[in-house]
Amino acid sequence: MSIPTLTNIDVRSKRVLMRVDYNVPIDDQGHIFDDTRIKASLPTLKHILDQGGRAILMSHLGRPKGIVESLRLKPVAERLAALLGAHVHYATDSIGEGVEQQVAQLKNGACLLLENIRFYAEETNNDETFARTLAQFGEVYVNDAFGAAHRAHASTEGVTHFIPIRAAGFLMQKELDYLAGAVSDPKRPFVVILGGAKVSDKIAVTQRLIEIADTLIIGGGMAYTFLKSQGGNIGHSLLDEENLSFAAEMINKAKTENKSLLLPIDHVIAEKFDPEDTRITSQVPDGWMGLDIGPETRDQFVEAIEQAGTILWNGPMGVFENAAFSGGTAQIGQAVAQATDHGAVSIVGGGDTATAVNLLGLKSRMSHISTGGGASLELLEGRDLPGVKALN
Repeated sequence: MSIPTLTNIDVRSKRVLMRVDYNVPIDDQGHIFDDTRIKASLPTLKHILDQGGRAILMSHLGRPKGIVESLRLKPVAERLAALLGAHVHYATDSIGEGVEQQVAQLKNGACLLLENIRFYAEETNNDETFARTLAQFGEVYVNDAFGAAHRAHASTEGVTHFIPIRAAGFLMQKELDYLAGAVSDPKRPFVVILGGAKVSDKIAVTQRLIEIADTLIIGGGMAYTFLKSQGGNIGHSLLDEENLSFAAEMINKAKTENKSLLLPIDHVIAEKFDPEDTRITSQVPDGWMGLDIGPETRDQFVEAIEQAGTILWNGPMGVFENAAFSGGTAQIGQAVAQATDHGAVSIVGGGDTATAVNLLGLKSRMSHISTGGGASLELLEGRDLPGVKALN
């Protein structure tokens, strides 16, 4: 989809209402554990401020029902100011007379962060009156919140009906270029790595990508449904019983269309989440759980990744949060990084996969790490994203 871009818009001395995604992990003391999403917004924000625009930022944090003190955006404003190296004005509300005054007093090249937009139920309800009120703050609307682009909310879709000048931010454009490019014209061989817990979360994306990919690698908890569909013994491993027939259908489809579909051939197992009591086995006995891919599987997966021209990775290979079950995810991450070093294009889905890559210290060696888990999946499924479509 062709959408208007920020580089074609003059924002000098204009109020730019910008949707960002500052939904970052934060504790009750206001400590931010991962500021990746804040950093990702900086190119767009700096462009606006350097051009003499006045940036009014909207974001959500968590899923509050009404005002939740621990979900206020003040710590985000402080971190943003440190990253920008400039003062960030902070509003203790999203609308109202006080906010209107702060917007009116904002100077060229200055930035104002509104309070958590989801303190108002009207945001997620895409209430027209609420959207119109927000829209009064801006002469230009920029959406740089890819992680929220799959939601038709007041700040992502509703406001676009009342602000005629609209554009995608640089992060949004980058996300669309990489993710849409991966499915429309990938450099081959195109290797897709899917992991995570549930098959049900990735039915649509599996159906679409098996048509496009040359090799489909399936690991993580979802692999056990595929293995069970072929009569494998999976013990007490995760099982999405309702989707056994779907898993079998995908395996048969890969065979029919001469696609390579790789499943684990050995596993790191345990009776409980106990790092002191693990085994490596080709079958998962009753009473045990598969919690990571085994060494033979890692070698097989790595061999396929080494041949790739484009790699799309969405979902860890095991319970990577526990060191005893993180080896598979770590080895796959290293293989993707090395393939990227040698010229492959690597795209990492958001959510747990992005977290894993960050923990492994491999972020700088990936071509692109998506900031949107649900949004990236929906885009890869071929669905329109309301927050993107609204920009036209």
